Amino acid sequence: MPKSLTIYILVCGAALLVHPACTFKYGFKDVSIPPEVKTVRVNFIENKAQYINPQLSPRLTDRLRQKIVGQTRLTQTNHENVDWEVSGFITDYSFSTSAISNQQVANNRLTVSVRIILNDRLKNDVKEYDIMRTFEFKGNLSLHQAENSLSDEIIRTLTDEIFNRLFSNW
Repeated sequence: MPKSLTIYILVCGAALLVHPACTFKYGFKDVSIPPEVKTVRVNFIENKAQYINPQLSPRLTDRLRQKIVGQTRLTQTNHENVDWEVSGFITDYSFSTSAISNQQVANNRLTVSVRIILNDRLKNDVKEYDIMRTFEFKGNLSLHQAENSLSDEIIRTLTDEIFNRLFSNW
């Protein structure tokens, strides 16, 4: 990289940090949980999709529980008397062709949809959220191969999306 370009980048970066009008205004707000909410129960996320990946429900449920305990002040419990109860189910798990090249499948798309239900027992209020994500994979992979290679990304992405819908104001 030319020396003049390096200096220019450094000067612009410093100006952004120093000048308050140049700061970025985008980003996530902190986790938003009313102070009176102390406990949460995350029920097993059932798989009601037409095609069932047997690993998805238990892994998604476990990862969501871990994220809530690790990133909020809420106490996870299995008791009936909780402040917030989170439940849900997988509504869609399907794949389709997303790109064709030279009359052959070049890419496929795995679509995963989840409905999450937040029961706020303190306010006697129920909110529902629909989350849908797609994951691309090469056309020469079988669905089983794609599931193996994408499973960590699927769990991470869905968990983050569910968590953000439940706990963030953005």
